[in-house]
Amino acid sequence: MKKGFRFLIAFCLIALCFVSVVRAQDTVLNVGPKGKLDSLHSTILNQERMIQVFLPADYKPGSADKYDVLYVLDGGNWNTGLIKNVQKFVEGEGFMPSTIIVSVMGIDRNKELTPTHLDSWKGSGDGNKFLGFIKNELIPYVNKNYPSNGDNTLWGHSLSGMFVVYTLLNEPNLFKSYIAVDPSMWWDNSYVAKMAVNKLPALSDQNRTLFIAGRQDALTDMRIDTLETILKKAAPASLKWKLNVYTGETHSSVRMKSSYDGLRFTYEGLTNNIQIHPMSGIVMKNKPFPIIFLGDTNQVHYTIDGTVPTLSSPKSHFEIKVTGPAAVTYKSFGNRSRYDQLTKGIFTTEKIRAASSNPGNLQKGGFNYAYYEGNWEQMPDLKNLKPVKTGITDKNFDPEKLPRKNNYALVIDGVFESKEEGYYLFFFTADTGSKLYIDNKLMVTWDGGYTKRDYSCILPLSKGFYPFRIEYFHKNPDFKLNCTYMAPSAMTTKNTVQIPVEQQYGKKP
Repeated sequence: MKKGFRFLIAFCLIALCFVSVVRAQDTVLNVGPKGKLDSLHSTILNQERMIQVFLPADYKPGSADKYDVLYVLDGGNWNTGLIKNVQKFVEGEGFMPSTIIVSVMGIDRNKELTPTHLDSWKGSGDGNKFLGFIKNELIPYVNKNYPSNGDNTLWGHSLSGMFVVYTLLNEPNLFKSYIAVDPSMWWDNSYVAKMAVNKLPALSDQNRTLFIAGRQDALTDMRIDTLETILKKAAPASLKWKLNVYTGETHSSVRMKSSYDGLRFTYEGLTNNIQIHPMSGIVMKNKPFPIIFLGDTNQVHYTIDGTVPTLSSPKSHFEIKVTGPAAVTYKSFGNRSRYDQLTKGIFTTEKIRAASSNPGNLQKGGFNYAYYEGNWEQMPDLKNLKPVKTGITDKNFDPEKLPRKNNYALVIDGVFESKEEGYYLFFFTADTGSKLYIDNKLMVTWDGGYTKRDYSCILPLSKGFYPFRIEYFHKNPDFKLNCTYMAPSAMTTKNTVQIPVEQQYGKKP
């Protein structure tokens, strides 16, 4: 009986060990469809090193696209699972680009993440060798075998957070950005923090970012306050650093909020595109006109003479007033210059003729339209084509109700009645190659995309009637035709409206 009981206990222990091994393997092997478990032999460390590599969701094998790389220390699902999800969210919100994540699997963190030996920590003190492995073996391996663009970020927590700071001080060129979450700056009587006193001045020609996360009730215990004091005194202007302090978090839970904040700080100033309205147009010499900036203006500068803005150029605001003619240029400045954005608006002082006093023989209630069908790759020459359908853009007209959902062309033609005198701002959403004409002048050629749909123009109109024409080519089912305007009296409220049918004139059907 006792023998059988001992056998049962032994069997259970073996089973538990087996389950533990399986779970450890799951932590390593569950890399998902875009992930890969990889390894390389380290001559420096004299061992095989495991890494997990997660390619961006939009990566296509064989493409020439290159990506930033985020290296995660203390790898495996413990940290990498969290970082993957946070990075995906930050990217999805447009705050950072598509990124390769490299999970650096640890073997003996006490040994490889510590720069000095402490007798109470067995095997500690091989941090410099581990840094040599990252510099001379790991990063070159990733650059050779994966679509890296060479811009790297290093993330670490606790001991690996301290190692992040150690890496910045000793090898600042390895990474563009450093994220240290609740770093163990207490190690060896604040060895790394004290090292910073002499190392920081050497970073004066390096444009780098350092994000540090700490807990309110543990800043002193972790000696993060010591590092903060030194950074305030010795950090050069080229090192953009920030300490975020969190309340109500544990040493483990602080990773989530701080990872989000750290990635946001790393790519601060990044934007998919700069949007200004109007984007171009015709203006009067002595009458200022408004330009509206959509988005965060905190790190955006502008010029009005066509030169590329610098950090010493005027800072942008939601709205600026400009007197034409002008070549207005905006530039966003982020922590990663690779992603700085530039846009320009050209505003000329061409003469606009006086409006016609009447619409001639046209009738109120809608423009004329002609609808064409065909399988074209670009806007066709419609002169010799016969429309499938014609009509009036009255209250019942809806482009969504046309026979085809894509592969068609539409011409809208008539006369627009201007009820006020002053600047008019027109917004035009369309598909590639579509055009907007006002007063027989080509004002907009639409060549946007998913992140740049609304095109706009400005021009001064007097009271009366002006020719109006849209040439619309519909190829992409995701893009829709829309044309709105902002009248002079609406410039303060920024209220845009569809052109009322009462201000549309066309030929009698």
